[in-house]
Amino acid sequence: MTFLGARRGLQLLLGLFLYGFSLAMMIRATLGVSPWDVLGQGGSLQTGIPFGFMTNIIGLIVLLLWIPLRQRPGIGTVLNVLLVGPSAEIGLAVLGEPSQLWGRILLFTGGLVLLAVASGLYIGARLGPGPRDGLMTGLHARFGLPIWLVRTAIEGTVLLLGWLLGGSVGLGTVAFALLIGPLINVTLPIFRMPERAPRTPAAVTV
Repeated sequence: MTFLGARRGLQLLLGLFLYGFSLAMMIRATLGVSPWDVLGQGGSLQTGIPFGFMTNIIGLIVLLLWIPLRQRPGIGTVLNVLLVGPSAEIGLAVLGEPSQLWGRILLFTGGLVLLAVASGLYIGARLGPGPRDGLMTGLHARFGLPIWLVRTAIEGTVLLLGWLLGGSVGLGTVAFALLIGPLINVTLPIFRMPERAPRTPAAVTV
């Protein structure tokens, strides 16, 4: 394995762990869940399907949206499904819920910024984004729209749909929907790895 390949793998794993941990930070802040979780709550309320299963169904639907965008899953897509949940559980196990409002605000803000850094790390490794982030990068590549605009539009649409279905919305939910796009727009270029050069046949000497 080359140094560049090892760095991609480490960057991917670190990004996914921090992604899950950042979700735990925002959950413990109790200021509102992310727009995708609002959609999961709303879908669960309307169908009676447990929240966890509804989250998986939504993820599958999002993956189907990759097809017209010509997005291809990678090892990062698979590891996203496998690792983000356990890392979030680790975060929930070690983090407490602040009793003061200022502490909750700080914890949520830290979680939001950390999620943007984590997204830049694991997407920037170029080993395959998660279902929801792949939708963002696919729309960005297909239509040439800025990352911040695409992500904000996705989060806003998901938030509105989830709210109409009965999902719970807090101030943190609105802040997440408005700020995560611009934040990832900053972190993604910082951590984006160069494209892997295609293999060329070895020169033949005669």
